[in-house]
Amino acid sequence: MELRVLEYFLAVAREQNITAAAESLHLSQPTLSRQIKDMEDELGKQLFIRGNRKISLTEEGMVLRKRAEEILDLVQKTEKEITQNSEIIAGDIYIGTGESEGVRLLIRAGKQLQKKFPNIHIHTISGDALDLMEHLDKGLFDFAVLWDPANLLKYESMKLPYKDQICLLMPADCELAQKDKIYLTDLNGLPIITSRQQADNNTITSFLKQQGQKLNVVASYNLIFNASLMVEEGMGYAIGFDNIIDTSGNRNLVCKPLYPPTELSMNLVWKKYQVFNKASQLFLQEVTSLIQKNS
Repeated sequence: MELRVLEYFLAVAREQNITAAAESLHLSQPTLSRQIKDMEDELGKQLFIRGNRKISLTEEGMVLRKRAEEILDLVQKTEKEITQNSEIIAGDIYIGTGESEGVRLLIRAGKQLQKKFPNIHIHTISGDALDLMEHLDKGLFDFAVLWDPANLLKYESMKLPYKDQICLLMPADCELAQKDKIYLTDLNGLPIITSRQQADNNTITSFLKQQGQKLNVVASYNLIFNASLMVEEGMGYAIGFDNIIDTSGNRNLVCKPLYPPTELSMNLVWKKYQVFNKASQLFLQEVTSLIQKNS
């Protein structure tokens, strides 16, 4: 399967119309239709459902779209790394991470690096542990941030000097918010909103379950801001990290740490035997230097 044909396929998936996709690709409609038909014949699967006005992806087409995007992203990333001028220190660094105040250290390292080498670009992509590990394993990320308890055996890792406090986000006028301390046992029976992560030993929820907590999970989130909207609308109480949601101003929210203090450590990880470009090597050195200064 040629990369060019994958680009054709993605154009059709994006436009949901052969004519519009052909125009965007500067191809004739019959040529594009033939290429898509040949791809379906090669795979032995129907990729599109043809309607009168638009076409949509089949289940197999959805799988191919995801893989095609990953393949083309990796090809583009590889081309940049290989073709850049070896005398100029430049490049892109991709860091997958969740939402945490601790990411500030990585941002500071990136800023220090860009002061020395302005042609280095830092990209942070938010996601949960499952997404981060998948993209890291496929080479789409150079680094990822994972929280304990995490299985780090297949990665190289560096412990970051920050621990995230688990807190409960709730309406400021609710009865629980009036308590001085929120105990783990206070969670029993509450409608809980938690991260969508379901990997064993890799989520806040899993950690709390290890403490013997039986959670009544009524909803999940990927980004904590969406969880805050759920809380404001009365859907439940959100479990997440402290110092992320701004509870000041007009928002009727309060975030209180769980007691006894429940903290999770952060790890910067990368693939074993990873061949870094120069930019990523320098970034890792900068992070190491910052950690040593703060220790």
